[in-house]
Amino acid sequence: MSDAPTKRILLAAPRGYCAGVDRAVVAVEKALDHYGAPVYVRKEIVHNKYVVETLTERGAIFVNETDEVPEGARVIFSAHGVSPAVHAQAAARNLDTIDATCPLVTKVHKEAVRFANDDYDILLIGHEGHEEVEGTAGEAPEHIQLVDGPDAVDAVTVRDPDKVVWLSQTTLSVDETMETVRRLRERFPNLADPPSDDICYATQNRQVAVKKIAPHADVVIVVGSANSSNSVRLVEVALETGAGAAYRVDRAAELREEWFDGVTTVGLTSGASVPEILVRDVIDHLATLGFGDVEEVRTATEDLMFSLPRELRADLKKAGQPTKRPRQLDLRPV
Repeated sequence: MSDAPTKRILLAAPRGYCAGVDRAVVAVEKALDHYGAPVYVRKEIVHNKYVVETLTERGAIFVNETDEVPEGARVIFSAHGVSPAVHAQAAARNLDTIDATCPLVTKVHKEAVRFANDDYDILLIGHEGHEEVEGTAGEAPEHIQLVDGPDAVDAVTVRDPDKVVWLSQTTLSVDETMETVRRLRERFPNLADPPSDDICYATQNRQVAVKKIAPHADVVIVVGSANSSNSVRLVEVALETGAGAAYRVDRAAELREEWFDGVTTVGLTSGASVPEILVRDVIDHLATLGFGDVEEVRTATEDLMFSLPRELRADLKKAGQPTKRPRQLDLRPV
């Protein structure tokens, strides 16, 4: 009888699609079914290569800016949100728009507008160049300044230290964001908090799940694309909380056998824009390396679901088509 230790996978739950991503992807699929191809999408609908490639094959055309969309055509705005200037550009080109912005991002936009109307200086914690940050900052550019992590705090200047509030990108590391807030509050003791947490429930849940499995894993694999902020954060969280090593891959083909030399326990999770099929492919690939025992480690159960964008719902309703959709978020146990 062999004394070799059992090779196992600790599968994080929750993982993969969040409600905002699910809504945005289904919106493009429904639009293609209802209007026919092509349907234009400004930026990647969500930050995942596989999703973008799959929707492209179905007839979606992804563009960087609205001026690349033919005048009078239909365009979908991505889950990350856009600024008022982008809406104005679309209106000027007579584009039919479907706004697939995640409702949790829309919440942050509304907070920015409200605090700007009250003449606050708004410190937006987030990553420079990220589409979500650009959209939120565009709501009140004269009031918002970006704070890209704790090390950027010392450079912040405000008009009135008693009228300062912080907001954040929804997909950040919870721990790093709280450290940024702590440092900001050292400089501005009367710093106001947003009315509710800006970091989305799904980002937090996925980080909590990784923290649970990382101390027990020789290696953690995060399935997600390089431009997915929440996926990149999961790698960092895994390393910070005890994983022997951690790697991000878009798909199973990117796994390298040397990562698993001498490894008995692999932690596995996926970012909030990753379809479950990509995780299943990784599980199948790891099985060929001897990791046949899969144990799901659940730290929360998610049942939030957002309705389709109102513009799309209205057109489906006119056509007598269903506007509700089957829940896609519940992941079957392995």
